Amino acid sequence: MNGKDKTMDSEKRSTILKVSQALFSQFGFIKTTVDEIAKLARIGKGTVYHYFRSKEEVFAEVIKKESDALQEKIHLALEAEHTPQGKLSAFIKIRSRHLKEMTNYYSALTDDYLEHYAFIEEARHKYLDREIQTVKDILAEGMGKGVFEIEDAKLTAQAIVLLLKALEYPWSVEKDKFDIENSSNKFLNILFKGIEKR
Repeated sequence: MNGKDKTMDSEKRSTILKVSQALFSQFGFIKTTVDEIAKLARIGKGTVYHYFRSKEEVFAEVIKKESDALQEKIHLALEAEHTPQGKLSAFIKIRSRHLKEMTNYYSALTDDYLEHYAFIEEARHKYLDREIQTVKDILAEGMGKGVFEIEDAKLTAQAIVLLLKALEYPWSVEKDKFDIENSSNKFLNILFKGIEKR
């Protein structure tokens, strides 16, 4: 395959993913068909199957793309911070702000009707493990610098991530009732200061 063919292949694959992302966002994974993907991409249905074996494979690639985009935002935000407190704050705020924008990724992580798909289960485990590891690294840095007093960094990281997951619904679905910035600051205040009177 020459360079021109490779470029055309890459462009077609990119187009399929782009239109699929839009369709999945609008109609959901179940209701979106390969016929609709092909129609919107202005290609034959067979061409979709040339690049992807199934609709599941297309969706898996779309959620990976959105996941990578979210992780890049988080990575850049952490890189800009110089203290463990700043990094933890940036992680929570960026995650809360942008997760819901990644419509398909968010759907893959939260919709019960998708949980029986093996690739969805794998995406959920990877996401959870990656978030816990990110928070654990921040906490370990804070412990090393003497700014966090924590007995078990992994257990604390798990607790923080699971609490954030519990807050996803009110912070994103009912966002009109919640000021995410203000809610994030209150959550961080509880994390940094605790609830016990000193």
